[in-house]
Order: sequence, then structure tokens, then C-alpha cells
Amino acid sequence: MGEFGMSQPVRRTEDPKFLAGRGRYVDDIKLEGTLHGYVLRSPHAHAAIKGIDVTAAKAAPGVHLVITGADYEAAGLGAMPYVNPPTPDWDPEGIYTPAQLALATDVARFVGDGIAFVVADNVAASRDAAELIDVEYEPLPAVVETGTAARASATVWPERPDNIAFEHTAGNKDATDAAFEAASHIVTRDITINRVAANSMEARAILASYDPAEDFHTIYLSAQSAFGMRRTLASVIFGENLEKYRVITNDVGGAFGMKNSFYPEYALTVWATKQLGRPVKWIEDRTEAILTDHHGRDNVTRASLALDKDGKFLGLRVKTTANLGAYLSTLAAGPPTIHLGGLAGVYTTPAAHVEITGVFTHTCSTAAYRGAGRPEVSFVIETTVDAAAKELGLSPVEIRRRNLIPPEAIPYQTPLYFNYDSGRFDETFMMAVEEADVDGFEARKAETEASGKLRGLGISYAIERAAPAGFEFNEMQFSKDGKLTIYAGTTNHGQGHHTMYTQVACEYLGLTPDDIHVIEGDTGEVKNGFGTGGSRVSALGSSAAYQAAGVLLEKATTLAAHMLETAEADMEFAEGVFTIAGTDRSITLKEVAAAAFDPAQIPDGFEPGLGGDAEYKAEVANYPNGCHISEVEVDPETGKIDVVRYTVIDDVGVVINPLLLDGQIHGGVAQGLGQILFEDVAYDAETGQMLSGSFMDYAMPRGDDLPAITVDANCVPTSTNPLGIKGAGEAGTIGAMPCVMNAAVDAVSGLGIKQLEMPLTPNRVWAAIQKAG
Repeated sequence: MGEFGMSQPVRRTEDPKFLAGRGRYVDDIKLEGTLHGYVLRSPHAHAAIKGIDVTAAKAAPGVHLVITGADYEAAGLGAMPYVNPPTPDWDPEGIYTPAQLALATDVARFVGDGIAFVVADNVAASRDAAELIDVEYEPLPAVVETGTAARASATVWPERPDNIAFEHTAGNKDATDAAFEAASHIVTRDITINRVAANSMEARAILASYDPAEDFHTIYLSAQSAFGMRRTLASVIFGENLEKYRVITNDVGGAFGMKNSFYPEYALTVWATKQLGRPVKWIEDRTEAILTDHHGRDNVTRASLALDKDGKFLGLRVKTTANLGAYLSTLAAGPPTIHLGGLAGVYTTPAAHVEITGVFTHTCSTAAYRGAGRPEVSFVIETTVDAAAKELGLSPVEIRRRNLIPPEAIPYQTPLYFNYDSGRFDETFMMAVEEADVDGFEARKAETEASGKLRGLGISYAIERAAPAGFEFNEMQFSKDGKLTIYAGTTNHGQGHHTMYTQVACEYLGLTPDDIHVIEGDTGEVKNGFGTGGSRVSALGSSAAYQAAGVLLEKATTLAAHMLETAEADMEFAEGVFTIAGTDRSITLKEVAAAAFDPAQIPDGFEPGLGGDAEYKAEVANYPNGCHISEVEVDPETGKIDVVRYTVIDDVGVVINPLLLDGQIHGGVAQGLGQILFEDVAYDAETGQMLSGSFMDYAMPRGDDLPAITVDANCVPTSTNPLGIKGAGEAGTIGAMPCVMNAAVDAVSGLGIKQLEMPLTPNRVWAAIQKAG
């Protein structure tokens, strides 16, 4: 409604507090008597633990508690959770699921594996005491490399001597084999998608307190799902009722999927506070974060695309080995398998077959990281399409247009599970081509080459599965003063949820932002919820808010009709006002809300107060899609790459807020570009020692590494939810990775270079240029 309703560019309602420094993160919460935890970690990637002596640590000044893996095991506390993915045809019995306790007992399996937990008066005291713990290690051989893990002599788990955790297939092998037999051209690429760290601005953190009189825990946590974390702590770790735990997430300084995992430190901190009867806080430093926050990506893939003589796609074969690390993270098998349908892209490829092998290595676990498998599959198909274009002598625009799914074919069943309910792919594609001025590229290339540099054009068209089947909860309640409080079951970690929910309420209830307050991420305030992840909140969270507003309005209509002494059927509602049809008699929703608390003004049987709640359930996912086009300049003397132009045309269905959408796309592009150009979690191949454990060695993109990014939308509403919204949170990363890589390869292709490996560091690009002569 008006300037504050749906699809309006409303500025974030959250921003004033953050700009004034009033954000409330875990470390901002001060509880009297708080103690501080520190984890002693293994310096070895693989070592037998022959003995642990904690005597000196327990006697150190300020120390209150020292916990070892043996203590944890003796207490009978639960192992870290593993959840099978909702992957079609997934075999839950086909994956080896070793138990990971909160601390290692007999073997350390990666550098950073927890050995002991020390609680003391302050961080310095707990760290000093940890250094007094005497651990007898017997170093063992380590396996690190993804591509050779299944053939390595070193093993992570004795029960799996080949280090294979699972094998999964998708698609139709016979049809794909037949397509390759009939092909005029077969293009094959070997692709390595490197490992990256999430590096959220707020590192992982937890503050737990315990009330022994009430046998009740209050936990402040930097995580993506207050309800999910409460469920794991209560049911999985401690085997207790949910009602004994309150989890509060408050503000979360970035998460990107990494904070959807449950980590050992959470169990240790909560257990420690219960033993000591005092609050305990644990916050990791940046090196701990890079070492132990679950990493993303790390795949080795061989992809083959079969084409006919005219460049039409006939079939796709993909074989991927995915590195899971030493232990299974909460959602370990999800990223390698759940989004395989994205390999089909937006193309009419009739047949596809995919084989995925998950392997263990002596490295930190991998898990969801912005896109959680979507950027990986998009990178595979879109870089392979570009390679095919070059081999067949076609432009990257032409080869895509020949194979795009036409609008008349929608809904379209792909050969890899996905069924697209909406989309105008060629229209979106050509909007991007025009906006990016692809026709003018050759002139810009000539100008760049005149200055001694190389220029390349990169295109990718990404499609993803967002907001998978599931639920979300929302409740709206008026207070006596006419203010509305929205209780949302999601968790906000930078996306602008409060603004989004406010706009939904303004649209359907005729309110202004000043009338509205939003509460998220608190199991003590919100009745139910799922959380944030998988680009689900805009579709599921907003739909739940829309339905809650409808329940509230239904009750308000009853009361308004009673107050105006007319039938409910005669009531009309618009712009926040109830009016009797055909008359000028009216009453505002805020007046109705105030009257709802007065027993003298409500009808018999009317429950005092005015509110409504709803649990929206999605049966199927939606499919946001979009075209990214970039241009890069490469300095052949140094190998340095500069991204100089970037254009995105996205189809995310109905846009709730164009400003929020732009912010999500910009952030996603930055993370995708960061992986292609800079970021890399590196381990020594023989010892398993991390080589990139700080920002001195792990390169993050900065503001001056990004060009101006043009973002526009081609809105094709989805039929999968009542508001027609598609997900947007991960779209930028998904399209950016192949787009920037394709541009870089195009820039150096005139030198005979057909492929480059990420990250495209200046040294790596320079070496490729030198090798090409």
C-alpha cells in the first residue's frame, strides 16, 4: 500500500540502530558472573591421542572447569547431528555416518579438532590454562586432496578404507549414453571448484546461562535458526524437553549457510554453564573461524556435453567428487546432491546423468555456503557451455539462444528432477545482452588492447531451486495503543527481514512503519518457526505473514461490523479503514484494535485483543533465474584481473523491495567474484596443515575490487506461493562464479589458453600466460 507497501523501494527499517552502533550481538550481552571458554585444538591433521593430562590446567589461576572428550563421552551426551538431505532418490543407508562427539577422544582428525574445553574467569586465563594441558600425540598419515582421497593410503575412518562416505547417481544413464553416441561434438572439461571459508563479520559465538531453580537454559547464539538450535540442544545433545531451553539469536553478523550447522562448542558451553551454575561465553577468533567454521565447495568434476552439428545440446554427463572433510556436518550431503537439477540449467538438453562421490579427508568439514551446491552446478554447466561455444565457433550468446527453453514449453520438466513452473528465459537473456551492451564489446576490447591489456566478456545464465518444501510461521498482534508486533519464525542476519515483514503489514493492513515492531529469532517470544537458509524467507516467510494478516483482518472485520452495527458482508477494507459499502460510515483498523481490548465494545464470544497467526506450508520449491554478464581486463605483464563491467537481470518473481533485492544481488556477486579471483582455503597436501589461516594468507575481496553493478529485474511471478515470490538471497553468487571465470578465459583465449583454475590470482594467471608463450 502506498509508499510503504509491497514492491516499493523502502529503506531498511533496521539501519538506524546499526548506524548508531546499537546492534546487539552475542558479545554485546553482558551477564553478571560470566566465565569464558576456550578450546584446545589439535595441531595435527591426523594423530592418535595416547593420553591427556589436565592436572596443571585445572590448578591454574582462574580456572573453573576443564572438559575432555572422555568426560563428554562418560556423561552420555549426544554426538553432533547429521541430517539426510531431501535429495530425490537419496539412500539414507548408503552414507557412512561416524559419530562426532564435542571433543575428540582417541583420534584427532583435522588441524583444529577440539581436544579439551577450558572455562576460566576470562579468555586469557582459559587460553593460558589450555597451554598447560599435556597431550601425547602419535602423528599419523593424512589425506587432504579431494581428487585422490578415494585412492589414498591414509584413511580417515577405519570402517571406510577407501574414504568414500557415499555414492549417489541421478538422471537416465541409458538415454545419456544414446545421446553421446549420436553426438557430432563432445566437449569435456575437468573442473576444480576450490574450498572457501564463509568469514562472517561476526564470528561464531554463544553465551549460555542456567537457572538451577527452574532447570532452565537461556542461550544467546549467532546462528540461522533459533528453533533448530533449540531442538538440537534439547533433543539430540541432552535428551531433554524443549521447554527447558530458550534460544535467542538477536542480531547476527552474517551467516551465509555456515551458521546453519550445529557445532561442538555449543554443546560444550551449555554443558559447562549447567555444571558451574554461572553464565559461560565462548567466542572464536578469526584464525579459529578459518580453521573450524565449516567450509564451502571443494569439488573435483569431469563434465561432458554432447551436441549435434548445429550446436544443440543432446546430453550431459557429470562425475563429481565432493570433499566432506573429516566429519559429517549437520547438512553434509546436501550441497553435493540436493541441487543437481541446476546442471540442466535453462536449456532443452533431453538427457543427463550424474554421479556424485562424497569423500572423507583430514580437513575441516564442509557444509552449506551461500548457494550450497547451486553455484557449483551452475559453474559446471555454464563454463562448459562457453567451452562448447569456442570449440564450435559460436558466440556465447548464440549457443545459449539455440538451447534456451522457450516460454511456450513452460512448465518444463528437466532431465534432472527440476520442473520449472514459470520463466521467460530468452526474454531475460536478451534484456541482459542489451543492458550490458554486448554489441559494443568489440569496440571496448579494441580500446583495451590498445593500452596493452586484454579484455574478455563473460556470460552465465543461472537457475536455482529455492525455498524448498517446508513451513514458516508468523504471528501479528496489536497492542492497546494501536501498535502492531510481528513475531516471525525466521532469523535475520543481514537480509532486511524486518523491512520485508513491515512492508507486508503495510500492504495488507494499511499501516505505516512507525506502527510496526518485528521480533525474530527468539524461542521465548515466537511460538514456532523454521529459520533462515536456502533463499526461503522471502517466499515462505512473507507468505506466512500474508496469511497471518488475513487471519487478523477476518477477526477485525467481525469487530468492525459489530461496532458499526452492520453485517460483516457489508464491510469493505482499504487503506487501513473499514467502510460500510455505499456509505461514508467508517472506522480505522487502529480504532478497531483499541476497542478489541475493551470488554464493553466487543461482541459476546469475541476473544479480547486483536491478532492472528499462520503457518504457511510450501509443497514445492520455486526457481529464480537470471543472466549475468561481465567484462574483465587482464594485464598480461602481471596477470592481474580487474572486473570493469557487471550486469544482472534477475527473475525473482514478485519483488518485495527493489533496494533489498539490489543489496542481496550485490552481496552475492561479491562473494562469487571473491571465490573466482581471491579466496582459497589451502592445506599442505602431505601434512594437512592449513596454509591460509589468517587474512594475511586468505585474500578477501574489497570494495575497490568490485565495479558498479547494474541490477534489473524481469519479474515472472511463480505459482508456487500466494504472493508469486521467488528466492533471491543466493542468486548473485550462483551467477557470478561462472560469469567472471568465463570473462577471464575469454580475455586470454587469444593466447591459446582454454581454461583457468580458481582462484585467478595474478601469479596463477601470469604463469598460464607464460606457459602459453
